[in-house]
Amino acid sequence: MNEGKIVVGIDIGTSKIATIIAKVDDSVNVLGISEIKSAGIKKGQIVDIDEAVNSINTSLEAAERMAGYSASHAIASIGGSHIESLNSKGVVAVSNPQGEIAENDVLRVIDAAKAVSLPSSREIIHVLPRTYAVDGQEGIKDPVGMSGIRLEVDTHIISANTIAIRNLEKTLSEVGVDVDEIVYNGYASSLSVLSDTERELGVILVDIGAGTTDISIYTDGSVAYSCVIGIGARHITNDLAIGLRISLESAEKIKVFLSSPKKPSGEESEEGETKPRGDEIDLSVLHLAEEVSKVSKKTLIDGIIRPRLNEIFTFVGLEIKKSGFGGQTPSGIVITGGGAKTIGVVESAKRTLAMPVRAGYPADLKGIIDEVEDPSFATAVGLVKYVGTIEPRQGLPFGISVPQIPNLRFNKMISKVIDFIKSFMP
Repeated sequence: MNEGKIVVGIDIGTSKIATIIAKVDDSVNVLGISEIKSAGIKKGQIVDIDEAVNSINTSLEAAERMAGYSASHAIASIGGSHIESLNSKGVVAVSNPQGEIAENDVLRVIDAAKAVSLPSSREIIHVLPRTYAVDGQEGIKDPVGMSGIRLEVDTHIISANTIAIRNLEKTLSEVGVDVDEIVYNGYASSLSVLSDTERELGVILVDIGAGTTDISIYTDGSVAYSCVIGIGARHITNDLAIGLRISLESAEKIKVFLSSPKKPSGEESEEGETKPRGDEIDLSVLHLAEEVSKVSKKTLIDGIIRPRLNEIFTFVGLEIKKSGFGGQTPSGIVITGGGAKTIGVVESAKRTLAMPVRAGYPADLKGIIDEVEDPSFATAVGLVKYVGTIEPRQGLPFGISVPQIPNLRFNKMISKVIDFIKSFMP
C-alpha cells in the first residue's frame, strides 16, 4: 500500500450515496465526507443511470470541496440480492526446486481456486484466501518462505451479476472517475466495524441497509459465507406509512425520531420529554404534513416496527443455518448499517437468534470523524480501509496505475523495483 495514499470510497446505497475521501497509511485520516439522498437505485442496484449519475456526482463534489481534492479514481460498493458466494479449494506444486514457497506460488494457487464453474451472467469480484495447507499441514495463514512441494488454499469467492457490475462501472465513468475496485457491501462493512478478536473467534456481520440486508460470516479470522437478503430498513418505513396512513417521508421522520437518542431530562423515563402522559408520544415537533400529533408508542414499536425486525432476523437465522457455520460464531452478531439505529433492533436480534448482539460502529479513524463514526457509514469507511487489505499492484506514485492485464502477475522482484523507484520520490 502506498504511504499516505488518498483514497475515495463511494458507498452506493438504496437510500443514500455516502462518499469518503481519506488519507490512508497506517491509519485512516478522513479528509472529506458527504451523504446525500440517492436516486435511480433500488434494492442496491442501479435502475436509472442518469439519476444515479446525478446523485453520485453531487455527493462526490461535496466531499471533494470539503477535502480540497479532485478525485479521478474511486473504490465503489456493490450490493443487491444477486450477490452469491461459494468456497473453493486450489492446489499447485511449488515451483522452486528447493521447495521454498514464493509469492508467485501463492498467486498461482489462488488462481487455481478461482477456476470454478460460473454462468456467463456472473463475475467474480472477490477471491478471499481463508487458510493455506503445505504438504498436508493445515491452518497456515501466510505460507511465503515456508518449505514444501504441495501448496493448497481454501478460498471464499464472492460473485455478482455481470450486468449489475457493468451498469455500476458505466455510471461511475459518466461521473468522471475510474473504478479501481468494486467491493461487496457486507465485506466492506466488516473491515470497518469488526475487531480482530471477533473475526478470529467467529462472528456474524449483519449490515441492514434501506433496501437489502448484507450478511458476512467470519470463522478463524476470514470470511466463510456471504449473502444478501432482499429486505431492509425501508420496509419498516413502509409499514409505518401504511399503519398510520401517512406519506413515506413522514414515516421516515417518525422512525428516525423514535430511534434517535433522547436528550436527558429530569425524569428517568426512556422517552424523556417526548412522553407527555401515558403511552402517547408527541409528534408535533416534527411538523408532519398530515398533522399527526399524538400516537401510542406501544402501537408504533410493538405493533409495527418490532414484527418487521423479527422478520428480518428470522431470515438472517435461516441464512446462518443454511451456511452451516452457526455453531462456529461465539462472538455472536454485529449489526451495522443505517438500520442498526432503528429502535429495538439489538433486542429483537437477541430474542430471535438467541446470540450475543452489539451495534457496530466504524473504528480507528482520524480527521473529520464526527459524522463518520456512525453505523450508516460502515460501508463507506470499509471501502477506504479495503486498500490496506490488497496487494500494492497499482502502487506507483502520483496516481500512475499499473495496467491490469488478465493472467499477468507481478512477482517479488518487480515489487522491489517499484519500491526502489518510490524511495527517490518526495
